[in-house]
This record gives sequence, structure tokens and C-alpha cells, in this order.
Amino acid sequence: MTILRSALIQQSCGDDKQANLDKTAALVRRAAASGAALIVLQELHAGPYFCQIEDPALFDLAEPIPGDSSRFIADLARELGVVIVASLFERRAAGLYHNTAVVFETDGEIAGIYRKMHIPDDPGFYEKFYFTPGDLGFTPIQTSLGTLGVLVCWDQWYPEAARLMALAGADLLIYPTAIGWDPADTDAEKQRQQDAWVTVQRGHAVANGLPVLAVNRVGFEASSQQPETGIQFWGNSFVAGPQGEILAQASVDQEEVLLVDVDLKRSETVRRIWPFLRDRRIDAYADITKRYRD
Repeated sequence: MTILRSALIQQSCGDDKQANLDKTAALVRRAAASGAALIVLQELHAGPYFCQIEDPALFDLAEPIPGDSSRFIADLARELGVVIVASLFERRAAGLYHNTAVVFETDGEIAGIYRKMHIPDDPGFYEKFYFTPGDLGFTPIQTSLGTLGVLVCWDQWYPEAARLMALAGADLLIYPTAIGWDPADTDAEKQRQQDAWVTVQRGHAVANGLPVLAVNRVGFEASSQQPETGIQFWGNSFVAGPQGEILAQASVDQEEVLLVDVDLKRSETVRRIWPFLRDRRIDAYADITKRYRD
């Protein structure tokens, strides 16, 4: 397959898990009816972004894989004959939880999983409280549509993660995301943050000669401890080509099915004129494994 019709599902989420999943299913069906073969869901799409606070009771939201949510998505993939990239709060064992992306094949079987490797801990994004860092490495997932370099949200700021996925043979990079503004930030600061988010991922596309698919949520989600505060998720889900060009971009505040035809063959063409992998000085990169070079 050379042209891969892909869909990014950008949506808002409420407290009713089944309602969220039903909304997701409706949007996925719309994408499939439009010819999408690969459908990507946003980070932790089954509910609100609960990491705004630290509360041990919220570990009850986690579920095993396979579990109810993964079976729901698996049935959807099987029904529609599409590949779906989902994002779930995984309960691996008591006291051991991950932020996990799951790739479902067209027959509903799990093609592979990726556990988020980089875990943030910032005001409103207290993920280190909930998620154990991934232990599966940066390993692309083989599917009938190609080899998917699936990463998750905070991973998208790290060129090392994108590079390792590319070196392992990924055909494209995929980033389910939940990112937004503090409403108290100035408009100028909000724009700087959003521009940085888009720019760094376009840079991964350029540096690796690969398409990038980044899907974010929308809507305001109040903090359960301080309802007057929260996160305004900024949407702007987008797809970039292997030269960083924007192929499609969603709105800042609307639920959308963002459809785009991705030419997988074009990566070969781009890498021939920009042979970054050829010219890497792997003999000089030993210090990259240090925390900091003193």
C-alpha cells in the first residue's frame, strides 16, 4: 500500500466512560465510511484527563489489557476492517500501571502495545504519580498497513524517541496526545506553547524523513479539586509529511474526524535527497546516553 488514508479522531471527554466510548465509535465509523484504513485515537480517550490531581482512588480507572475498553475497540476494528491505535490506562498488576497505546488489527486482534516511556510531572500533569515508565523500548508495531512507530504525548518532545523508532524501521510516527493550556496563561504564552508543540513534531518528520500523525483532544476539563481551574485542550491535531509539511490540521476547539491521504512511498524519495541516516556520525554520539555532559 502506497497511499494510506488515515483518520485522527479529535474529541472531548466527559465523566461517563461508556458515553465517551460510544462517541468514539460513532466518529470511528464516520472515518471508516470515508475510506480511512488507519484510525488514531487521542491519549486516554475513554475519559477525562485525570492526571490534573494526585488521588489514589483514581487508580480504579485502570483496566487490564485485554479488558472492557480494549475489547470494545477490538470489536470496532473487526466490524469495520480497520487498524485502530487506541490509548488506555493499563492495570498491569496491583500497584503497577502504565499509559499504554494499543494497536488493533483489522481482525480485532492486538498487533502490539507501546507503554509510554517519558512520564511528565508538572502542575496539572501529575503523571509520575500514576504511570510507571514503559519497559518495552522504542519498538515499532507491525500491521497489515505498515510498521507503526507509536509513541505517546510527552514522548513527542524527545528527538531520541522518534529517531529510535525510525532506526527500527517505522513507516510513520504516531503520537496520541492530551495537551492544553492553563487558562490563566496569556494569549502570547498560549501561542508559543502551541507553536512549539507543532514545530518539534514537524522537526521529527524532517529529521527522520517520515510522516507524523499527532492527535489531541479538545474542550475544557476542570480540576476535580479546584473546579475554577483546569486545562483547555487545544486540539490542532495534524499530519505532517516527511519534509515537515502540514498535510492536514484540525481546529482548536471542535470535535473532528481529520482525514488525510499519506503517501508512504514519499519517504523513500525524501530520504534520497536528504540522506540524514547515511550521514549520522554514530562513532561520535556516545555522550548521548549521559544525563548531562559535565
